[in-house]
Amino acid sequence: MTAPSPGAEPDVFERYLERTRWFGGKGRPFSIASVRRVGELPGGGDGGPWVVIDLVEVAYDDAPGGTEVYQVPMALYTDPETRLDHAFIGWWEEPAYGWVHAYDALHDREAMGLWLRAFDRAAREAGGNLTDESGLRFHRIGEHDLDLDTHSTLFSGEQSNSSVAFGEDSLMKVFRKITPGVNPDISVHDVLTRAGSEHIAALYGWLDWVDGDPSSTTAEGRGTTMQLAMLQQFLRTASDGWELALASARNLLSEADLHAHEAGGDFAGESARLGEALHEVHAVLAEHFPTEQRDAAAAGALADAMNRRLDEALDVVPELAEHAERLRATYERLRALPGLTVQQVHGDLHLGQTLRTSLGWKIVDFEGEPAKPLVERLEPDSPWRDVAGMLRSFDYAPRVVERSVGQDDPEAAPQRAYRVEEWAHRNCNHFLVAYAGGEPSDEQRVLLDAYVADKLVYETVYETRNRPTWVSIPLAAVTRMGAERHDH
Repeated sequence: MTAPSPGAEPDVFERYLERTRWFGGKGRPFSIASVRRVGELPGGGDGGPWVVIDLVEVAYDDAPGGTEVYQVPMALYTDPETRLDHAFIGWWEEPAYGWVHAYDALHDREAMGLWLRAFDRAAREAGGNLTDESGLRFHRIGEHDLDLDTHSTLFSGEQSNSSVAFGEDSLMKVFRKITPGVNPDISVHDVLTRAGSEHIAALYGWLDWVDGDPSSTTAEGRGTTMQLAMLQQFLRTASDGWELALASARNLLSEADLHAHEAGGDFAGESARLGEALHEVHAVLAEHFPTEQRDAAAAGALADAMNRRLDEALDVVPELAEHAERLRATYERLRALPGLTVQQVHGDLHLGQTLRTSLGWKIVDFEGEPAKPLVERLEPDSPWRDVAGMLRSFDYAPRVVERSVGQDDPEAAPQRAYRVEEWAHRNCNHFLVAYAGGEPSDEQRVLLDAYVADKLVYETVYETRNRPTWVSIPLAAVTRMGAERHDH
């Protein structure tokens, strides 16, 4: 990147990135390749902070190498702000402001108010767009009036991005790792919001920056767009789908002799409603994004890609070797398909990407799988990938509970295992039948089995690298694969 930031030395950002939750390069040797100031939010100064956005380019020095760009919004104050000591980045001299103390702006309610007021101003501009001289552009859609009198609260749970709630009114997600081009979380929410989907948090607006002249009549002159943040409906009273599933499984395991359908916390009805919600979301996406009918060669290419991922996984998880033949046989059945239909999908769907509200299920976070490059996340895929992700999540939930209860009673382990299997089978079945509108066809089952197997391989690699004591969960599922069906 060119046009360096006028402020801090690169090592200031190096020290800061190392202690953040959202920096993806932890444990890898890196250096700061460049820092670029992309803009200042309107309305700063006059006793409050100046709020600027820098893009920090990180270069990795290990064998994989490569670079990544991270967004660092900063609140600049002339004097120290002790209330923000936990978010301190550094202090230096800025040509425009003199000596400043810099803090991560997302921790500062004064700074966050500038974002909210800029989005509000955008709603009153022609076309709902507010463009700053630097190239920052605030976009608004819909009729919602923002609550400008509320204060901000930074969420502590997210890792790859940062989310800030504005009272009970709205939620802003700031993308930390920035990639040029369209962010599917914004583009998908935009389409679903305009289509009136009831199964998402409505999009209110977004912020992007154009590296060029936004008024140019040529694509080359306009330059590259980088999307920095999105503002959406805050589902304050919503319950996390994963936590609800865990609670249901705990309830079952705490009951003495009840079956899953008899337990007070039976989740099957919710699983069915979630299947219906996903079906409706997929239908809207198919209507508003390109849908392709691909031939048998595409089904074969999908099998090849799954086999390659298995080859790579075998180097990381040697225990997969004894199951490799069965996994490959599952992939090979794809080659008999006459083709497959692909469309815009979620791409990283599991129970943790769902929220239960008083008005029904909502699906969130349409960014796709974070580890994949943006160009891959924008590729259309089969909706059965999303279904497979949900089935694996329903299978995981009771097994995570099983690991945490009754460890002091090994004699009850066989009964717990039976009840866990019963919960997983019941909820997978209700979700799948509701999604498919009945039993899946033979072709759909071939696709689903292959995507489930592919997801299992991914899980074994992820757990081996991140939670080695949990790798037994997907490995056990690989062992069961083929021996069971989610029969109605």
